[in-house]
Amino acid sequence: MGGKSTSTLLPPPPKRPNTVQSVDRALDILETLAASKNGMSLSDLAGRVTLNASTCHHLLQTLLQRSYVEQDAESKHYSLGNRILHLQYGRTQQIDMAAQALPILQELNDTTGESIHLATLQVLDLVTLLKLESLHPVRVDNSLVGKTHAAHATATGKAILAFLPEGRLTALLQEKGLRSFTDRTVTHIGQIMADLERVRRQGFAVDDEEFQTGVYCVGAPVRDHTGKVVASISVSMPVMRVTKDRIEEIIRLARQAALRISERLGYSL
Repeated sequence: MGGKSTSTLLPPPPKRPNTVQSVDRALDILETLAASKNGMSLSDLAGRVTLNASTCHHLLQTLLQRSYVEQDAESKHYSLGNRILHLQYGRTQQIDMAAQALPILQELNDTTGESIHLATLQVLDLVTLLKLESLHPVRVDNSLVGKTHAAHATATGKAILAFLPEGRLTALLQEKGLRSFTDRTVTHIGQIMADLERVRRQGFAVDDEEFQTGVYCVGAPVRDHTGKVVASISVSMPVMRVTKDRIEEIIRLARQAALRISERLGYSL
């Protein structure tokens, strides 16, 4: 007589083989909250994951303490917490950028026949992650691409520098200096800043014999899931193959490839 009526209890969740029930239920809660736009009340959430309110509340308290779930002070609705973003960031960092980019860059290499590079900034150094040689008999010398003090003079470097926070950009230029590599290298800070502003506006960078005499490069930024520029790609060719129509095509293909790599890293327009 004094016991609870079993008719008011929700049916147990479906059993999954080789799982820990409490972990399984906690993940059900997180996945359900992820699909909710405005959060959920305890009763609605418990009903959705087929748990009684007491068990659901107990699991939520653990998730709240670990910041994987948060609760609105007024509505008392539950939603995903900020700790979830930490997991997302960790997963993104684990993605091998070069592996993600390689098939797209191989396609760009096949289409253009030119030398292709993927580069990123590590602390204050420009580092080449990947390079593909030109398919033409006459090609550029790729042995120089690893130079770390050349960000201001290369298409890959400028495609990244243009999107850095102002403080970090200033620190990098002061730390590395504006070394001259050819008689066309821009070494005046005002000119560099104007060049980088142009890169931001048009969405690509150009190195017109600024790093290597006789070499023309087009660079495009690569973004991560937050929209932050984390790398860049470039297409390099001898100036003997540079024409207006050719450059316009290279710019289109480079920007397209950079966007495809960005999408693989979680970026969306």
